[in-house]
Amino acid sequence: MGAPIEPLLLDLAAEHADLQSLVDGRTDDELVMATPAAGWTVVDQLSHLGGFDEAATLALRDPDAFRAELARMIDAGEDPIVGYTTRGRSMSPSDVARWWATARADLLSASRAADPSVRVPWFGPDMSTMSFVTARLMETWAHGVDIADTWSAPPGSSARLRHVCHIGVGARRYSYAVNGLDLPDGDIRVALIGPDDAEWVWGTSQIDVVSGDALDFALVVTQRRHLDDTSLAISGERAREWMGIAQAFAGGAGGGRAPRSAR
Repeated sequence: MGAPIEPLLLDLAAEHADLQSLVDGRTDDELVMATPAAGWTVVDQLSHLGGFDEAATLALRDPDAFRAELARMIDAGEDPIVGYTTRGRSMSPSDVARWWATARADLLSASRAADPSVRVPWFGPDMSTMSFVTARLMETWAHGVDIADTWSAPPGSSARLRHVCHIGVGARRYSYAVNGLDLPDGDIRVALIGPDDAEWVWGTSQIDVVSGDALDFALVVTQRRHLDDTSLAISGERAREWMGIAQAFAGGAGGGRAPRSAR
């Protein structure tokens, strides 16, 4: 039952390992440095991952319990992002790191045991197990970019970016919905070059096309770079409109990053 998801879980584990290696050996002063995400420190980023990986494990193992907890938070007006951040700030940096380590290990275990035919509830729409795990990989990578940027390290770039790009393409409809806009008819052709020089293509349009470096695309759809700070080539009105609001993550419309020229 779990065989088809195993390669994806290995990629998620590798993403965890890359971020762990970036954090290993850092001092407490480095771990409380401000990241490019306004108001967030490195420890806040790790708290976010730990909290949501913990929630993801609950959603996989006990969907009804997750739905009940989500309903309770909605009724109480609680924001889980604020809750996980507050929890992390009450802990030492080393304890936060251990929290994330435990949460991510539990997530991998729960994902391996999950029934792939059952859709997983979440803070946004329910997802298949494959899409759910891909979303956790995307979020791990994106928050890892914030941490890497803090220490002037390069963003992670591997064949695993294909997962991030895939979820970014698939979230086009959501990008419009979360901004209160109607999705235009027709598709967008996305043609990217991965770190291994492989070409990754989605869509068939010859008018509306996004092409270029896969890392640039992943950075834009996770709102870690402004479109103006990339070398992506965009043609067609619908493609330009989408890339101006692209959002691969759940939640409200993100504010994105200002272009370097405006900083």
